[in-house]
Amino acid sequence: MTHTYQYPRAALTVDCVVFGFDEGDLKVLLIQRDLEPFSGKWALPGGFVHIKESLENAARRELAEETGLKNIFLEQLYSFGAPERDPREHIVSVAYYALVSLAEHRPQAATDARQAAWFNLDDTPDLAFDHEEILATAIARLRGKVRYEPIGFELLPSRFTLGQLQHLYQVVLEEKLDKRNFRKKILGTGLLVDTGEIQQDVAHRAARLYRFDERKYQQLRKRGFSFWL
Repeated sequence: MTHTYQYPRAALTVDCVVFGFDEGDLKVLLIQRDLEPFSGKWALPGGFVHIKESLENAARRELAEETGLKNIFLEQLYSFGAPERDPREHIVSVAYYALVSLAEHRPQAATDARQAAWFNLDDTPDLAFDHEEILATAIARLRGKVRYEPIGFELLPSRFTLGQLQHLYQVVLEEKLDKRNFRKKILGTGLLVDTGEIQQDVAHRAARLYRFDERKYQQLRKRGFSFWL
């Protein structure tokens, strides 16, 4: 039996802020809209939630459809519901943020997007809807959370040097970190595994390659382990 509601209801969408890290810069993935409103404008990937579809499934589906990205770190960010945020009607958006390694995930535009491209955070175009507000909220969340959860590893290749890891944290946090203290702290967590390999084809002295031990982190977390940098 269907139920008819007395009052009109707002529509529901999801929007995704996808961060990547490449060549020393923190980047965000944007799509160029091919449909009205804001046809031709750059925006965050996203779209309407289907009936009987969970929010996270909708976010992952939209990312796959509009950018080709699958099986990536994704976490709910915040809800945006200002009545005037969308010119079509009152639409509430539940935003997510995602972290990907650019070396291992190459996006491609599909469905209602003309193209998908990475932009440096300090060089983003004017965005459609209220997506600049959503992006700013995601940046603040990333900078706050990267200190107490090891999510930063999602932005790096599966094997990385300590120098690359420190540079990532410096860029995300926008602060200079002491090399000795950083390495002492990060190695002291016991979450890095020395792969026994070194960098190949580099002009400078080759450095050791490490990987993040996700399984060990989850085991320690269950025992009350707290990651903090």
